[in-house]
Amino acid sequence: MNSSLFLYIICFTCIGICRADFDNLQDICPTDTTKKQTIFINGLPCKSPDRIFASDFKSTKLRDAGDTDKFPYSSLTLVTAADFPGLNTLGLSIARTDLDVDGMVMPHTHPRASEMLFVFKGVVVAGFVDTNRKLFQVMLKAGEVCVFPRGLLHFGFNVGYEFATVFSVLNSQNPGVVSISDAAFSDFDTIDDLVRKFISVSALDDKSIRNVTLSRFNKLKIMKHHI
Repeated sequence: MNSSLFLYIICFTCIGICRADFDNLQDICPTDTTKKQTIFINGLPCKSPDRIFASDFKSTKLRDAGDTDKFPYSSLTLVTAADFPGLNTLGLSIARTDLDVDGMVMPHTHPRASEMLFVFKGVVVAGFVDTNRKLFQVMLKAGEVCVFPRGLLHFGFNVGYEFATVFSVLNSQNPGVVSISDAAFSDFDTIDDLVRKFISVSALDDKSIRNVTLSRFNKLKIMKHHI
């Protein structure tokens, strides 16, 4: 086989494998949510073209804030092609995260997607850890953006004085979530240590945010000691 042709085939195959999702083969293919799935494919079945409407390409699922009353005082709403038909075959998902004061997004990964995060309101410290265990951490204010590479452990904290809301776009219609479960932290001292290890707000030297008070974590710790 011609060596240049062989190299072309290898490169083309690698590009195909490295993409988050495969390209769509038609203009639009909204998810058919009316039928029970009996055939399992790498994706979701499409609606019949004569049953596709403009409403398939609109979603209100991210309009309202989630419940942030319970630990870790944050709420995630992830919308995929299974919930938002118009996303099917487009290789996209979208999410809303609400964080109360002192709220945190527990460290987690998305095995099938990179994530771009946009801060809509509040002040958030976000970061990720690479495979060399190096921490990359930034402070984000309203209107600012950061990105988490695919498959890497990432997290977020509300370090401001007010409620924070962030929106994320992920480059897979089914990004998946692998989370460090809250159940893994049976001792609240461990949670306290985790937060302090991941974040050093004072080092960011910004007067618009406070240093980490962990007031809610300390309250939880006190409550536990009195049980």
